[in-house]
Amino acid sequence: MLYTALIRRWSFLIFGCALTSLLAMADPQNGFAGDRPASHLREHAITIDATKLVPASWWQVPGLTPSIWNSDLDSLDAPKTSELHELQLRPGKYKFVSFTFDFPFTVTLNGTLDFSKSLDQCVEGRGTQTLVVLCKRTYPYGGQRDAYYDQKPNDG
Repeated sequence: MLYTALIRRWSFLIFGCALTSLLAMADPQNGFAGDRPASHLREHAITIDATKLVPASWWQVPGLTPSIWNSDLDSLDAPKTSELHELQLRPGKYKFVSFTFDFPFTVTLNGTLDFSKSLDQCVEGRGTQTLVVLCKRTYPYGGQRDAYYDQKPNDG
């Protein structure tokens, strides 16, 4: 009898603590603390336009498109730079990756793109839903044009 009363008291105590913890985590506006607001879950149509890259190649957004590193080029399923490609992306941080150039970009809560101003010579589309990639290589050293692009053939 004493044993049964002790078990009931402990069960009540454990149940009470668990309920108190759940209520403490709940937020009347957003649900439980781990839940994300609806604005964070909404997917936005983001177009990737790498068609200015010549010669054509492949690119990826890790975790969302097929990898460019794991397959042979004859059977590669990754998006080609010769075609526009639309992705459904939630707000958050992503990365555009090609064989020679990669950079981070962000999809904002209102579904527009943002990225570092240091990429302005090679990437367009800030504030829009179209990410335009213009360069196969990034310009190093504070945005100065890489001497690679100023090369002339030898007159030999």
